[in-house]
Amino acid sequence: MKILVTGGAGFIGSHVTDRYTAAGHRVVVVDNLTTGKMENLNPKARFYQSDIRDQGMEEIFAREQPDVVNHHAAQIDVRKSVQDPVFDATINILGMLNLLEKAVRHGVNRFIFASSGGAIYGDQPENADPASEEIPLQPISPYGVAKATGELYLHYYKVVHGLDYVALRYGNVYGPRQDPFGEAGVVAIFTEKLLADGQAIINGDGLQTRDYVYVEDVAEANLLALHSKASGSFNIGTGEEKNVNELFWCLLQIMGKSAQEAHGPAKPGEQRRSVLNCTRAQTGLGWKAKVSFEEGLRRTVEYFKEFSPQSALRLENKKT
Repeated sequence: MKILVTGGAGFIGSHVTDRYTAAGHRVVVVDNLTTGKMENLNPKARFYQSDIRDQGMEEIFAREQPDVVNHHAAQIDVRKSVQDPVFDATINILGMLNLLEKAVRHGVNRFIFASSGGAIYGDQPENADPASEEIPLQPISPYGVAKATGELYLHYYKVVHGLDYVALRYGNVYGPRQDPFGEAGVVAIFTEKLLADGQAIINGDGLQTRDYVYVEDVAEANLLALHSKASGSFNIGTGEEKNVNELFWCLLQIMGKSAQEAHGPAKPGEQRRSVLNCTRAQTGLGWKAKVSFEEGLRRTVEYFKEFSPQSALRLENKKT
């Protein structure tokens, strides 16, 4: 099977590409390298440096004729979406529409979309059950609005054009290759900071919770979505929530370090609670998260010790 992966040089997209190639599929990666990195690219994948908004995508589809599109390219910074909703929409809505039009024109059979299981539901009440796919969508950021819009367009393209689809609503994905220097990705940010003996700053009281899901489990969900007859939206998480204070102390324990909590101002508009019910993914895709929170953090720390942008500097400092 030939699969076109957009954002395949990025954090999650590169793991998905690795999982597809390991399963024997032919993969074509499209990435503009704005946040993706060449070192993340799987050597078995064919690479095009292109933007999903560009008309050059027509030539790529015509040449490659993919069976499946796996769409991970996105503007992922929630805060940036709040500052500039129009910019966010040009990538996350118009860019996706460009792909959907090309997919229909060139006979793509299935479209797999990286959606959001946090931003799309909005804030969850304190004592409510984990969010299922049936609850109303109430996004409180332009990023969340764009992801919800993407799913509505997928429904339209299925009904009108027969394009089958799966939308994977991710929890808070973490693991190797996550960028520790952006606004998103608290696990990567804290890991990099603590390994360098710096001070990780917790926003607000640190009691905001997320459903942290390890990136290799997410890649497995994308593999299962290729062959499942199920269609529609599926939460991809663990069903367990951890707050930021718990994350901080767990990382310290894994690293064998000692430090005190340091709290900064709460971020305006930040979600207080997010946790997902993933029963539909288990019954429809045959998927369930396998890597525990503690084990996922341990693997992430080991990766950052070896491959972090600061690891070479730390090694040099030890030598001197």
